[in-house]
Amino acid sequence: MNMNEFVKTLKQQSRQGGVPILNQRVGAPATSAPQVSAPQVAANSAQLQAAANSSIQQLATTLANQMVAEMQQTQILARNGRTYTRFDAVTDIIANQTEIVTAGLWSSNLASLTTYFTASGQTESQRRYYVDVYQASPSADTAAVQYSLAYGHALGSGSDSQGQLNDSPTKAIYSQYRQLLLAPSDTRFTTDGSGSTDSIYVINFKRIRLKERLDPGNFQIPLVAISSRAANATGSVVTGSGIITLIDDSSIAPKKIGESGRVYNIVSGSISSGVYTPSTPVYYGLAYPDYGTLILDGKMLDGKLGFATNTSSSNEGNNHFVLHHSISGSAFFTDAAGDNYGFVARNSEKVTSTHYFVRIKNAEYNFSNNPSFTTGSVGQIAQSTFIGDPKTYITTVGLYNNNQELLAVAKLSKPLLKSFKRESLIRVKLDF
Repeated sequence: MNMNEFVKTLKQQSRQGGVPILNQRVGAPATSAPQVSAPQVAANSAQLQAAANSSIQQLATTLANQMVAEMQQTQILARNGRTYTRFDAVTDIIANQTEIVTAGLWSSNLASLTTYFTASGQTESQRRYYVDVYQASPSADTAAVQYSLAYGHALGSGSDSQGQLNDSPTKAIYSQYRQLLLAPSDTRFTTDGSGSTDSIYVINFKRIRLKERLDPGNFQIPLVAISSRAANATGSVVTGSGIITLIDDSSIAPKKIGESGRVYNIVSGSISSGVYTPSTPVYYGLAYPDYGTLILDGKMLDGKLGFATNTSSSNEGNNHFVLHHSISGSAFFTDAAGDNYGFVARNSEKVTSTHYFVRIKNAEYNFSNNPSFTTGSVGQIAQSTFIGDPKTYITTVGLYNNNQELLAVAKLSKPLLKSFKRESLIRVKLDF
């Protein structure tokens, strides 16, 4: 068999699936080549493929392990020098949480007021309409208006119109609060104490102290009886010894809804003991907590506490000063517990909060950018005991937007130790 015939035979066997085994040199006398069957070829091919796949898998596993190790090392280095961490919006942030918060209504968030002052700086014209009440002497730096008192009469009695027809201060006060608190069809305030009344005393809380609303069930007005008074109450007023306290009836009766929101009755009682004789309460007026206004029935105050309200026509009575003396005079008396009677009130507001959970793992934030942390030109750790075991103290958390602009700062009550052996979770609460 010449060379051409040999190559031709080889190609034919290859096409038929056989692979010749050559034991002789080219050009030597040819002998018959043993044939390999197709199944044997397939088996050998499968073994070779399996071996190749195993080698590839081992190589891929080795490379993957190297990549994971490098990534882990990179993450460790990144955490060690991290200066900020992005919040996970799903697990780290809880938004729009609402709660009702109450606090003492008076200055410094006090719930009980036992000192009362009026200001001589109010003009005579202003005093005819209302009087501001302070918690401290008006000349003191801490003095602030806590509430205002006014007297209103539907017909204008108890004040002098001073020549202006139908323009007396008491009529203006009554009309103002009627339009503010009552339905357009109502011309008079109506209480369960005396029914429709022309004579009202008004307590109006300072808006800055009130926040959103007066907290129902958490105010108590102390009133002392009046023994005698001058026709013009800015003059002589003598208080007696009888003390009553007034609260709202929110503990025993559902609220009413009026033009000005919720409405409760003002009744005889105390915060600690509740409504006196709940089956037959004594009604003194109306409470409008959403407006921070209390309306007291002048007829009831005259009958129960001797206010002797001046309802003469065109006669300057300044009746609101009688209410001031009744409240302030109660502070000279003590209750069963030996405490001075005080005007107790709390405000209430709905606060919407967002909570940010700052999670600090053990490998993070253990180094400081403060220049005192390092020393030398290459930035060696200044404290030798920190080498291999650095420590920092967290005092502040800053909240940034995506542009790295500082939006808010949260201060911790005391420094928080951080090291490789410690992890921390700090909750930052933002109220709106």
